[in-house]
Amino acid sequence: MAQGSGDQRAVGTADPEESSPNMIVYCKIEDIITKMQDDKTGGVPIRTVKSFLSKIPSVVTGTDIVQWLMKNLSIEDPVEAIHLGSLIAAQGYIFPISDHVLTMKDDGTFYRFQAPYFWPSNCWEPENTDYAIYLCKRTMQNKARLELADYEAENLARLQRAFARKWEFIFMQAEAQVKIDRKKDKTERKILDSQERAFWDVHRPVPGCVNTTEMDIRKCRRLKNPQKVKKSVYGVTEESQSQSPVHIPSQPIRKTTKEDIRKQITFLNAQIDRHCLKMSKVAESLIAYTEQYVEYDPFITPAEPSNPWISDDITLWDIEMSKEPSQQRVKRWGFSFDEILKDQVGRDQFLRFLESEFSSENLRFWLAVQDLKKQPLQDVAKRVEEIWQEFLAPGAPSAINLDSHSYEITSQNVKDGGRYTFEDAQEHIYKLMKSDSYARFLRSNAYQDLLLAKKK
Repeated sequence: MAQGSGDQRAVGTADPEESSPNMIVYCKIEDIITKMQDDKTGGVPIRTVKSFLSKIPSVVTGTDIVQWLMKNLSIEDPVEAIHLGSLIAAQGYIFPISDHVLTMKDDGTFYRFQAPYFWPSNCWEPENTDYAIYLCKRTMQNKARLELADYEAENLARLQRAFARKWEFIFMQAEAQVKIDRKKDKTERKILDSQERAFWDVHRPVPGCVNTTEMDIRKCRRLKNPQKVKKSVYGVTEESQSQSPVHIPSQPIRKTTKEDIRKQITFLNAQIDRHCLKMSKVAESLIAYTEQYVEYDPFITPAEPSNPWISDDITLWDIEMSKEPSQQRVKRWGFSFDEILKDQVGRDQFLRFLESEFSSENLRFWLAVQDLKKQPLQDVAKRVEEIWQEFLAPGAPSAINLDSHSYEITSQNVKDGGRYTFEDAQEHIYKLMKSDSYARFLRSNAYQDLLLAKKK
């Protein structure tokens, strides 16, 4: 299997001691992954699978991985093995070759091992310029398997605007990497492409998926008992000797130095800067929002036929309540996903589009959860069970696609159902529709024809 240790296409490496507070966890996972790939000690069989008119190199199945985990880690429950496999996959050590969602399935789904070069213990947090080069490079490679997804195309457009001044440099970097890639063996290149894609699935995940690389300062700087343990964001641990007369450390304890404190200050300053906005940018956003909605404010732009708030004519309200939306109303659906959701006619049009794509269950689930929040208290438990059976239970007639994290939370919430039982699942489905289905709806013939018809 091609490891890609010399391939400098994504990011450089950093000192393991400083790169992550989870280094001990990474080392344990990497020990498991190393044994899993070792043929001499009974690792998972890595093979090349024949597909229609092509071959799929260096893959294993989800069933093989789950069985290996149960056998070698003394796990009796398959659900526990699947959960452990999903945790390993979420860190990017194993990834499905045909899906951007990093989870483990106990079936014939093909998985591939990540190259050590891309392991979390070796890679520093990549910059947006690295991501821009990667997406730009994908657009240069004329292959169906490398086409950008809708959310990636949106990210590329956003990055192109953000790095407008140095986009030429980014383009040149991407072009140079594509030339290097073309000199490599076809099989090796195919494996490396999938490994690089999986790396970015970890660091720039699909909307709605959990980002395992985000660092929460509150967790890193937890001070429940500051006299006993203090944890640094760089993994340096300082323990008080006065708490116990006998202290036998499991590993040598290093005192915090001035250099460590400087690094912590630099890191925290960077975190603060990430959440700061220039006033000029805020003003630009407010002006853009005002200009976009100015024609929808009847106090600023005279309404046609007249403003019912300052006259006795209610024709405008009748028009807005009708099922035949005006051109102005149809245009507003394209402003944001929330605009189409809060318009009854817009929701109906969006639902018809989803039905044509056989994914209407997402919107129906979202609407059912919205309705649940308005139900009388005595009806809530019954309605929770109905939604669970229709959309989430095993064998549900309108099953929705949730990641393992959201599904696990929702499964626990259902045991003590309330109005907000499906809050996490609803948020996941909302992001999924916003990043995927809504973008396709705006590009669809159904929306464009409706927009043009109203213009005429």
